[in-house]
Amino acid sequence: MKKLSLLLLTILFTISAAAQTKSVSILGDSYSTYEGFMTPATNELWYYAQNPEARTDVKNVRQTWWHQVIKENGWRLCINNSYSGATVSYTGYDGNDYSARSFNTRMDNLGQPDVIFVFGATNDSWAGSPVGEYKYENITWGDMYQFRPALAHMLQWMTDRYVNTEIFFILNDDLRDEIDESVKTICAHYGVPVIELTGINKLSGHPSVKGMRQIADQVNAFLKTER
Repeated sequence: MKKLSLLLLTILFTISAAAQTKSVSILGDSYSTYEGFMTPATNELWYYAQNPEARTDVKNVRQTWWHQVIKENGWRLCINNSYSGATVSYTGYDGNDYSARSFNTRMDNLGQPDVIFVFGATNDSWAGSPVGEYKYENITWGDMYQFRPALAHMLQWMTDRYVNTEIFFILNDDLRDEIDESVKTICAHYGVPVIELTGINKLSGHPSVKGMRQIADQVNAFLKTER
């Protein structure tokens, strides 16, 4: 009888501990990809286990910013839906239609996490996607090809869909001023905290091992101030 009671207490303790562990999902672009850790697996990647040294020195998933943040906070990964080259808007490089890989297209495939990190806007800045005007209502399909309406649409949908989920927007450094301003303004409108990165070390425009560590440190530092 005592052994049965002890076993039951152990099971209950394990279930309780698991229930208290936060799950984290990532909605990102190339900065958050890694081979074998994407949902869906068909998403285009930047980081592979066998990348050439000239491309990046990141060789292990444990070196990625998100893996470090999740591990160091005692969390668990729910879904990493990141896609190399993805834009928030539907306008990509050379004016091509990027709606298929857009953040707006993928935002409904994040599972049921407790925390969501949105790490985007980098490709909108690099691709020269149209910024457009601030618009929070009656956003049309055509509006989605402009950054401001597309970001507003995304954040409105996500804050409505992922109720009682902590959503953070990670903003890369060295982006166009109008992109920075837009992210801060629209995130403030929806009450989404912005983690603004500074001085990130990069190779080929993407975080190196040092840069990944810097991102993780800056994210962790921001989280400490938020709690």
